[in-house]
Amino acid sequence: MRKRNYKIILYFITSVILITLGIQVYWNYKNYQASKQQLINEVQISLDNAVDEYFTELAKENAVFIMHDTMIGKTVRNLHKMEKGFIAHSNFKRIDSFKINESTKISIVKDSNTQSIHIVKGPDLTKDQVVQQQKDILLHLTQRQEDSIPQNQDSIIKVLSGLASKAIVSITQDSLKLGKINELVQKELHRKNINIDYGLRFTNPFGEKTEIDENIIKTAVLQTKSKSSFLRRLSSLELFFTNERLTIFKKNLGGILLSFVLVASVIGCLLFLLRIINQQKQLAELKNDLISNITHEFKTPIATISAALEAIQNFNTNNDPEKTKKYVEMSSNQLGRLNTMVEKILETATLDSEELQLKLEEMDLITILKTAVEKNMATISEEKTITFETNTEKTMVNIDVFHFENAINNIIDNAIKYGGNRIHVAVKKAKNNLTIEVIDDGISLSKIHKEKIFDKFYRVPKGNTHDVKGFGIGLFYTKTIIEKHRGTIQLLLDNNQTNFKINLPNG
Repeated sequence: MRKRNYKIILYFITSVILITLGIQVYWNYKNYQASKQQLINEVQISLDNAVDEYFTELAKENAVFIMHDTMIGKTVRNLHKMEKGFIAHSNFKRIDSFKINESTKISIVKDSNTQSIHIVKGPDLTKDQVVQQQKDILLHLTQRQEDSIPQNQDSIIKVLSGLASKAIVSITQDSLKLGKINELVQKELHRKNINIDYGLRFTNPFGEKTEIDENIIKTAVLQTKSKSSFLRRLSSLELFFTNERLTIFKKNLGGILLSFVLVASVIGCLLFLLRIINQQKQLAELKNDLISNITHEFKTPIATISAALEAIQNFNTNNDPEKTKKYVEMSSNQLGRLNTMVEKILETATLDSEELQLKLEEMDLITILKTAVEKNMATISEEKTITFETNTEKTMVNIDVFHFENAINNIIDNAIKYGGNRIHVAVKKAKNNLTIEVIDDGISLSKIHKEKIFDKFYRVPKGNTHDVKGFGIGLFYTKTIIEKHRGTIQLLLDNNQTNFKINLPNG
């Protein structure tokens, strides 16, 4: 993959991730604002319901007076107790009264000072004729049109009874029992499953304030005011509340989790795609590096064989047997090298296809390792040394001699090429396993190379140089063979040495 194309894909994936995050953050913010407004509305309704219920209960115990003025819609509210059938205020004169049921009586009275008509709810009143003024009072109470007002006594009594029992009439009081209001608010909030910390503040028409939970009122961010029509003019009842974020979070937990899963899924898929693209890019680089190295490795023996044949043909006119033998041996060695490289490539293809079958036989592991050490000692330079150590004389194991010996030779050969001058091979026998270590004092690899050293075709990058032979197949082949013998291989690094450690089952 071209570097420019890879950058374009990287920028595109990054942009998609950022846009996805931005959309989800915006969606959650708008959802939070909508839920916040919904919570305020629900608290508002709960407060109004509590106020209505408060006045409803209050109306059941008190006489309710509606002072009706000639201007439509203008009313003055007053409240007085009824005791033993008498009106508590001396200014009121009874015009008419009637009995609705055994426990509820309605009386029509007139205020001698204001010449206004009133409705009185109280005990022990007798049923008499209902006067015409009741129709006007009923009009103001129900806000109906004139043609919808009942024209007979029974209908008027029924409507007035309902209005009184539901406390639709207004009640005049300079103060409220906030404790009772608080109980009713708690009941309403619990019914709506709203869990908030709140405080209440009532302000009467004279500006005097009464509060519950003053600390919450001082620190609260959100508040709402009762819109109940039963509150006296110029008075107000406010509710201040906190911890609304927790309440909103609980209500929107499902949506938040869904949003999180969606974002995580999109980002996860894009990152997985980026990982695959990156792996393909690395494989392409490995392929190019492999082709370059194979070309170099094959050119050397081919050039040597060509030179030997040319020498036999052009420079051996005397048919010197010694020269001919020398050139033939040179060509034979190079052909053997070519054959070895071809076999390694074919072996790698076999390992990939899982067609490789081991021919296990019982052999002495110590003998195989000693042979491998001696074979490699004959090929190293004078400044390098290989030592062998074991804590047992003879150890019989079931192995494929050919492949296992090649695997060990690959590790030792790797230490000779990449390691330091001192190479140490050690065998340790324990009760349940055998440990083989190939240690050298060369420069340690980085963590990145350590994790990839057993990957197929992987070679430690050295630019476009070919001073180290090989295709990056040896350690991949070794790892596969060891694992087919039910063993493990790992690379251990420290500041002073590199250690390839093999563990095999004992028995």
